[in-house]
Parts: sequence; structure tokens; C-alpha cells
Amino acid sequence: MRILVVGGSGLIGAHVVDVLRERGHATTTVARTAHPEVDHLLDVGSASIEELRPLLAGHDGVVYATRTDEQRPLPKPIYPEFRRDNVEPVVRLFTAARLEGLTRGVVMGSYYTYFDRLHPQWRLAERHTYIRCRLEQAREGRAAAGPDLPVAVLELPFVFGRAGDRLPNWSGPLDRWARSRTPLVAPTGGSAAASARSVAEIAAGALEQASGADIPVADENLTWADMIARIADAVGRRRRVARLPAGAAKAALRLGGALQALGRKESGVNPSYLADLLLAELFIEPTTGRPLDPALRETFARNP
Repeated sequence: MRILVVGGSGLIGAHVVDVLRERGHATTTVARTAHPEVDHLLDVGSASIEELRPLLAGHDGVVYATRTDEQRPLPKPIYPEFRRDNVEPVVRLFTAARLEGLTRGVVMGSYYTYFDRLHPQWRLAERHTYIRCRLEQAREGRAAAGPDLPVAVLELPFVFGRAGDRLPNWSGPLDRWARSRTPLVAPTGGSAAASARSVAEIAAGALEQASGADIPVADENLTWADMIARIADAVGRRRRVARLPAGAAKAALRLGGALQALGRKESGVNPSYLADLLLAELFIEPTTGRPLDPALRETFARNP
């Protein structure tokens, strides 16, 4: 196969390229910033169908592996901007892919869509603009692709790993906290987690099978206390993680939501309801069983 990887300079995109090449497939990369491993410079977020078609011509499949900062506060209303960033580029990309006769695709999505299916009573799409747009991204992207271009959506949790100087966008604050003398605290609850390598292998398999499924991805399920303790151990600062009372976590997040509202701002995951997610066990079953520790140590090296 010949696969176009959109976001090929990012953490997950770089691993997808590596895995595909190891399996004997050809890849082309496109990104909006220059990098030695990027074949084409293009901002897919604003590119038209006519601009995308020449990039897609001659390929069998396409992977959409860009990322969005769902926590960054933006002036209200944020839905139009989140839709422009998350939904409309995917619709244009898969419209162009269909017109060029591609036969398979993968979108790197969010595990929040998995939990929206699993727990409709949580009303995630109603409460969180980011989750609403992730659901629209999958639905409208597949509609644009049509029946002859199946699109698998990988529903991703916390993703650990490194590709050169590329790290998870959320890892910096956790790294600094783990290295500091500030006490480590964690609430109840936890999250699924996976390595970027594992994500790439699952993506490559979905392309090879021309899958159109929703694929929740997890190598391990970690409590927050376990995750923070393992990060501290990885940076060489092993110590006890204290329990943060649920009431304190809820109060802090609701205060954040109130302050955002006063500033007439919103974030993609609404802090007023974030405590409900933070204190839940956002676990995925079954897990792959692949070891997570190597990717965790890559993310939080002892001597960065």
C-alpha cells in the first residue's frame, strides 16, 4: 500500500510512518510545519478539496493524525472554532480521498467518543464541545468518504512515547511536577493509556484490513495515583502519592469553570463538568496487554 499520513511530523504520525515502512508499505507525509521527515508542507486545516486531491492522488489510504488542544480557553462561543479545527478538515480530506479513489482511511480520535457510547447518561456531547466535535468528525468524515472508503476511528486515551523531540503535548507540566519538590497528590479514578508505537501498529492493521470500525485503544488501565507514581519513578524522583479528596478536586475544577465564565471564555472540555470525568475510571477493556513502561520512560527520561 501507499499511505498519506497527515500530521506525519507529530508523535503519533511519526510512529505510524515507521510501522508502515517496517511492514513494507510506502508512505508520504504532510504537515503544516517544516521537518526533515515531512514530504509536503500544507495546512490541512484550511486546505481546499482541490488542494488536497493532488496530494492524495496515487495513494491507497490516508491517516489523519493531527492534534487539538481541548483545554485551551477561547472566547465564547467556541463551537464554530472547534468545528473548523476538528470537523471541517476531515470532511474535506475524505471528500478529496473519495474523489481520488482511495480505499481505506484512519482518523486518530478520542476515547471520549467510546465513553459517550458506553455511558449515554453522562451527556458528554451536550456538556463538552470537544466531544461533540469528535463525534461529528467521525460521523461526517465517514459520510464524506462514502461506502467504498471505510474509515476506522482509533479512540485514543493518554498516549505515551517519543519520536525524536516530539512528545505528548500534555507531558510538560507533569514532567515538571514530578521533578519538583511539590507533594504529589491524585484523586480517585483513572484512565486508559497506550504507547504511540501501539497506536501505530493498530492503525497499520486497520489500514491493511480496510477496517471501518470504531477501535478503542488501551495498553493498560491506570489509576491516577499509579500513573503519577510511575511518572515520578521514571524521572528518578520516586515518592508517595497522597490521595486528593474528591470534594477538593470538584471545588477546584468548578472554580476554574466559574473563572472562565467570568472571562466569557470556554474550553473544549468544560471544567464545570470535568470532575465527573476526572473521578471516574475511564478504563477500556480489553487492553492490548502490551507493556507501557518503555514508552513511559521515553516520555519522562531521567536526564532530559
